[in-house]
Amino acid sequence: MHVQEMIDRHPRLRGGGDDALARAVEACFACAQACVACADACLGEEAVADLAECIRLNLDCADVCLTAGKTSTRRTGSNEMVVGAMLDACAVACARCAEECARHADRHDHCRLCAEACRICEAACRQARAEVGSPLQ
Repeated sequence: MHVQEMIDRHPRLRGGGDDALARAVEACFACAQACVACADACLGEEAVADLAECIRLNLDCADVCLTAGKTSTRRTGSNEMVVGAMLDACAVACARCAEECARHADRHDHCRLCAEACRICEAACRQARAEVGSPLQ
Protein backbone atom coordinates (compact mmCIF):
# COMPACT_ATOMS: atom_id res chain seq x y z
CA MET A 1 0.00 0.00 0.00
CA HIS A 2 1.21 3.53 -0.69
CA VAL A 3 2.38 5.84 2.06
CA GLN A 4 -0.33 8.48 1.49
CA GLU A 5 -3.06 5.83 1.63
CA MET A 6 -1.71 4.52 4.92
CA ILE A 7 -1.51 8.01 6.40
CA ASP A 8 -5.04 8.84 5.22
CA ARG A 9 -6.40 5.73 6.93
CA HIS A 10 -4.73 6.32 10.28
CA PRO A 11 -7.43 6.47 12.99
CA ARG A 12 -5.62 9.16 15.02
CA LEU A 13 -3.92 11.23 12.36
CA ARG A 14 -1.98 14.12 13.90
CA GLY A 15 0.61 16.53 12.59
CA GLY A 16 0.90 18.59 9.43
CA GLY A 17 2.43 18.42 6.00
CA ASP A 18 0.72 15.20 5.02
CA ASP A 19 1.11 15.30 1.22
CA ALA A 20 4.71 16.53 1.28
CA LEU A 21 5.51 14.27 4.20
CA ALA A 22 4.14 11.24 2.37
CA ARG A 23 6.30 12.07 -0.66
CA ALA A 24 9.32 12.44 1.62
CA VAL A 25 8.68 9.07 3.27
CA GLU A 26 8.46 7.38 -0.13
CA ALA A 27 11.63 9.15 -1.27
CA CYS A 28 13.44 8.16 1.93
CA PHE A 29 12.72 4.47 1.48
CA ALA A 30 13.60 4.57 -2.23
CA CYS A 31 16.84 6.41 -1.48
CA ALA A 32 17.79 3.96 1.27
CA GLN A 33 17.40 1.09 -1.20
CA ALA A 34 19.45 2.90 -3.85
CA CYS A 35 22.21 3.67 -1.36
CA VAL A 36 22.47 0.09 -0.12
CA ALA A 37 22.53 -1.19 -3.70
CA CYS A 38 25.17 1.37 -4.66
CA ALA A 39 27.37 0.47 -1.68
CA ASP A 40 27.14 -3.19 -2.61
CA ALA A 41 27.92 -2.44 -6.26
CA CYS A 42 30.91 -0.34 -5.17
CA LEU A 43 32.18 -3.35 -3.22
CA GLY A 44 32.06 -5.32 -6.46
CA GLU A 45 34.20 -2.86 -8.38
CA GLU A 46 37.88 -3.63 -9.03
CA ALA A 47 39.06 -0.32 -7.57
CA VAL A 48 37.03 -0.74 -4.37
CA ALA A 49 39.61 1.13 -2.28
CA ASP A 50 38.95 4.25 -4.36
CA LEU A 51 35.27 3.97 -3.44
CA ALA A 52 35.67 3.69 0.35
CA GLU A 53 34.24 7.16 1.05
CA CYS A 54 31.38 6.54 -1.37
CA ILE A 55 30.53 3.26 0.38
CA ARG A 56 30.66 4.93 3.78
CA LEU A 57 28.39 7.77 2.70
CA ASN A 58 26.00 5.34 0.97
CA LEU A 59 25.60 3.36 4.18
CA ASP A 60 25.27 6.46 6.35
CA CYS A 61 22.67 7.91 4.00
CA ALA A 62 20.72 4.64 3.89
CA ASP A 63 20.57 4.51 7.69
CA VAL A 64 19.49 8.13 8.00
CA CYS A 65 16.88 7.73 5.25
CA LEU A 66 15.39 4.64 6.87
CA THR A 67 15.18 6.35 10.24
CA ALA A 68 13.69 9.52 8.77
CA GLY A 69 11.16 7.50 6.79
CA LYS A 70 10.11 5.42 9.78
CA THR A 71 9.93 8.38 12.16
CA SER A 72 7.91 10.43 9.68
CA THR A 73 5.46 7.58 9.14
CA ARG A 74 4.31 7.48 12.77
CA ARG A 75 1.16 9.59 13.05
CA THR A 76 -0.49 8.62 16.35
CA GLY A 77 1.03 11.56 18.18
CA SER A 78 2.62 14.76 17.05
CA ASN A 79 6.38 14.89 17.52
CA GLU A 80 7.06 17.56 14.93
CA MET A 81 10.36 18.65 16.48
CA VAL A 82 11.86 15.17 16.07
CA VAL A 83 10.32 14.65 12.63
CA GLY A 84 11.70 18.01 11.53
CA ALA A 85 15.16 17.19 12.85
CA MET A 86 15.10 13.85 11.04
CA LEU A 87 14.08 15.52 7.78
CA ASP A 88 16.90 18.05 8.21
CA ALA A 89 19.42 15.27 8.86
CA CYS A 90 18.16 13.27 5.91
CA ALA A 91 18.48 16.24 3.55
CA VAL A 92 22.08 16.78 4.70
CA ALA A 93 23.00 13.09 4.37
CA CYS A 94 21.42 12.93 0.91
CA ALA A 95 23.21 16.06 -0.28
CA ARG A 96 26.57 14.72 0.87
CA CYS A 97 25.99 11.26 -0.62
CA ALA A 98 24.79 12.72 -3.93
CA GLU A 99 27.89 14.88 -4.10
CA GLU A 100 30.20 11.91 -3.56
CA CYS A 101 28.33 9.59 -5.93
CA ALA A 102 28.38 12.28 -8.61
CA ARG A 103 32.19 12.21 -8.46
CA HIS A 104 32.08 8.57 -9.63
CA ALA A 105 29.03 8.75 -11.91
CA ASP A 106 31.04 8.95 -15.15
CA ARG A 107 32.66 5.58 -14.36
CA HIS A 108 29.93 3.81 -12.40
CA ASP A 109 26.29 3.95 -13.49
CA HIS A 110 25.16 2.73 -10.06
CA CYS A 111 26.67 5.91 -8.58
CA ARG A 112 24.79 8.04 -11.11
CA LEU A 113 21.50 6.38 -10.19
CA CYS A 114 22.22 6.72 -6.49
CA ALA A 115 23.06 10.41 -6.84
CA GLU A 116 19.71 10.93 -8.59
CA ALA A 117 17.81 9.13 -5.81
CA CYS A 118 19.65 11.18 -3.19
CA ARG A 119 18.80 14.47 -4.91
CA ILE A 120 15.13 13.50 -5.16
CA CYS A 121 15.08 12.57 -1.48
CA GLU A 122 16.90 15.71 -0.42
CA ALA A 123 14.35 17.87 -2.26
CA ALA A 124 11.40 15.92 -0.84
CA CYS A 125 12.74 16.18 2.71
CA ARG A 126 13.33 19.92 2.37
CA GLN A 127 9.81 20.45 1.06
CA ALA A 128 8.26 18.34 3.81
CA ARG A 129 10.41 20.14 6.38
CA ALA A 130 8.95 23.46 5.26
CA GLU A 131 5.48 22.12 6.03
CA VAL A 132 6.30 20.37 9.31
CA GLY A 133 7.40 23.48 11.17
CA SER A 134 10.21 25.88 11.77
CA PRO A 135 13.79 24.60 11.96
CA LEU A 136 15.42 23.98 15.31
CA GLN A 137 16.93 27.07 16.87
